Amino acid sequence: MDSSTPFSNLAIGVVVGLILPFVLAGLFYGLGVMFGLWRILDERKVIVYTLFGKVIGKVEEPGLFFPVAQFGAGALLLPLFGKTYTVSTAMRQAYLRDQLVNSEEGAPMGVGVWYEMLVHDPVAFLFQNADPFGSLQANVATAVSKQLSNLKLQVLLEDRDTLSHRVREEVSPISNRWGYQLGSTYIRKVAFRDEGMITQIEAKVVNRLKQVTAGMKQDGANKVALIQSAADKKASQRLGEAQAVRPAVVGAALAGVQSNPDVANTLFRLLDIQATLKSEGKVTIAPSGAVSLLLSS
Repeated sequence: MDSSTPFSNLAIGVVVGLILPFVLAGLFYGLGVMFGLWRILDERKVIVYTLFGKVIGKVEEPGLFFPVAQFGAGALLLPLFGKTYTVSTAMRQAYLRDQLVNSEEGAPMGVGVWYEMLVHDPVAFLFQNADPFGSLQANVATAVSKQLSNLKLQVLLEDRDTLSHRVREEVSPISNRWGYQLGSTYIRKVAFRDEGMITQIEAKVVNRLKQVTAGMKQDGANKVALIQSAADKKASQRLGEAQAVRPAVVGAALAGVQSNPDVANTLFRLLDIQATLKSEGKVTIAPSGAVSLLLSS
C-alpha cells in the first residue's frame, strides 16, 4: 500500500494537470462570451451597441475587438442593461415583377424592375423604419408607376436606361434617410398585359412580315426582269450587227471563190445539189444516157 500511494498521487496530479487547464480555459471563455469581454466581427457586418435604450456606438472593422477598449468601463454593463444588433452591409438584390403602368395610348403594360441595395447607416436602418426593406420595395413600385405612367409606348419600349435613372433618382433620397442606399436600378422587362392587344399586335406583325416578304420577292423579280431585258437588248444588237456584216463577209468570200473558175463551178454545183436535196419535191436520179433517150422519145 505504501509503495502504490506515491504512484496514485502522481497519476492524479498528471490527470488534474492535464484536465484542469482545459476546464479553466473553457470557464474563462464562457464567462468572456457571457459578459461580452471580446467579440469577433465577420466581413460585411456591423455591430450596434445600445445601453439603457440609447446607442453608444458601433463597430465596423472586421476581426477581434474588445468592447471595453471601444466604449470604456460602461461596456461591462452591456450584458445586463444593454443590447447588441448585428447588421449585414452586404449587397442585396431584388426584382419587382409585373408592375402596372398605363401608356399614353391607354395600353396597360407590365414592367419588371431589378435593383440593388445595401445598408450604409446601420443606426438609421435599425431605428428609423420598422421595415426598411418593405418600405424600399414599396417606394420603388411607386416610383415606377409615377415616372413611367402616361408615357408614349415607344418611349417605354426603347428608353429603358433613361427611365431606370429616373426611378433611382426618385427613390434614393427617401431610402438614404432609412439607412438604405439604392444601387443599380434597371427596367428589365416591359410587356403587354391585355391578351386581346397581344393577339392584335401578333396579327399585325405577321401581316407586316408577309408584306415585306412579298415586296422582297417582287423587287427580286423586277431586278431579274430588268437584267433579262438588258441581256435580250444587247443580244439583239449583236445579232443585228452580225446580220449587217454577213452580206459583206459572204460577198468577199464569193469574190475570192470567183477568182478560180473550177472552184467556183464546183461550189455552185454542190450548192445546187444541196438545195435540191432539201426541197420537198420528188427527185429522180438517172444515168446520163437515159436522159438523152427520154429527150429523143
